[in-house]
Amino acid sequence: MKKTLYIYLCKEISVPFLLGTATFTGVLIMGRLLKIADLVVAKGVPLTDIFRTICYLLPGFGLVTIPMAFLLALLLAFGRLSADSEITAMKSCGVGLTSLLPPVLGCALLAYLATTFVTVYALPWGNTSFKKLIYEEIETRAATTIRERVFNDDFPGVVLYAERSDPEKHTLSGVLIYDERDPAEPSTIFAEQGVVAADTATRVIRLQLKNGSIHRSLANKGYRMLEFRDYDLSINLLPTDRMMFTNELDMTFKELRNTMHLSHIDVRILRDLQLEFHRRLSLPFACFVFALIGVPLGIQNERSGKGAGFTMSIVVILVYYVVLSAGRILGERGFVHPAAAVWLPNILFFIAGIYLFLKASREERPWFFDLVPAIIMRGRRILDRPRSAP
Repeated sequence: MKKTLYIYLCKEISVPFLLGTATFTGVLIMGRLLKIADLVVAKGVPLTDIFRTICYLLPGFGLVTIPMAFLLALLLAFGRLSADSEITAMKSCGVGLTSLLPPVLGCALLAYLATTFVTVYALPWGNTSFKKLIYEEIETRAATTIRERVFNDDFPGVVLYAERSDPEKHTLSGVLIYDERDPAEPSTIFAEQGVVAADTATRVIRLQLKNGSIHRSLANKGYRMLEFRDYDLSINLLPTDRMMFTNELDMTFKELRNTMHLSHIDVRILRDLQLEFHRRLSLPFACFVFALIGVPLGIQNERSGKGAGFTMSIVVILVYYVVLSAGRILGERGFVHPAAAVWLPNILFFIAGIYLFLKASREERPWFFDLVPAIIMRGRRILDRPRSAP
């Protein structure tokens, strides 16, 4: 009997979990839709590269969507079972709430393994591949992405304007360049003509300018102008662009551990590495925490329907990530240890889950379920109270 019951519960959880994962992922992709459309329309990036970009972004989405979808699945599944009196029927057959935990924890284990795979392998791969793809697009389309009579800021630290642009010959005319790579001495360059060339060996974009002038403002020392016939402006895409540096988000677990144990490492960098290391451990564990919270919340939410289950999952996730963000800020500023800062929401939600589970097993309703309706009823009474005549 238990085997049949466990399979039945797993089916009830799996369907909304898959739908929730697809829905939440689609919502996050829609948030990037404008930037993706700009790549297609304005930059001329082919659809194959757009598809690769979305694939590289999916691991970062999965780190959030998998726990969210699992919590939503529990709320919807147990909310339906409770609304159809199936939970009552199970209890009448001697199946208590604790007996329903094994299949829930089994599903939580699968969600935990999926999230762990994302944090350990997929997330560093996606971030690194995404940055590499962006560099390749900048390098291969250096000339074609320069639009006429538009201030182009695709190059790091450089804003370029061209009156005319020939994508086939890679030539420019009526060129204006603002170079702020050296904040102490920014310069403005005017040129009649220019040629764009990409050096794949050194990963440098070269602008070969002709017949122009360089206007440079010296820090508190005046102004300098230099006229030229031929001038080569080099833009190094890798070292000068911070986006191309490998940071803690791009590192694997092994690289994080090795970097944290380096001697003479800056304290702030060490905190960031420790926060990222423990974040990758704590976020997958949230699936087990949500298992404790989702079951009693779903049972208590029996009369509210699927819409309330979706809303409640959003509220719980929002509170969880607010606490996580607050702990991360405290960890970055050194008020608490990075491990305690990142694991704080799991600890708090685990305690809340134990409380809710005990209440549900005793068939008691938590106090905060009646708080909001009481506030609404009190507000209605105040509004409906007859006003005395003046």
